Amino acid sequence: MAEANGGTRQAEGGRTIAVLGEMLELGDDSLEAHREIGRYAAEQGVEILLGVGNSPNIKQLVLHAGAAGVPNLALAADNETAADFLEKILVPGDRVLMKASRGGMLWQIAQRLTGQPVTGIGDH
Repeated sequence: MAEANGGTRQAEGGRTIAVLGEMLELGDDSLEAHREIGRYAAEQGVEILLGVGNSPNIKQLVLHAGAAGVPNLALAADNETAADFLEKILVPGDRVLMKASRGGMLWQIAQRLTGQPVTGIGDH
């Protein structure tokens, strides 16, 4: 559940899970911005962080999240693998935040988890 200050609060029995993909529009600051997001996830109480993609930026995001205190880390090469992982670990009450650039198409993970048809960028 989001608090007014932007933080997260654990619901009874639920965990805070962040599914994060690459932010593609950051230019020269991209690597440090991904590292900062990893640290921010720890500050916000994320309990499981799943990085999606194989880029050095995603790997740095996950590494910095762990170094800052996120207790459970995972990497998935693609959205299908990420959805497989989440289907295995999600329990009622978990809260999942998904965020990446549009090119990462993380909505595909949400679509699969909710039983919707999985669409691409050009699909309507």
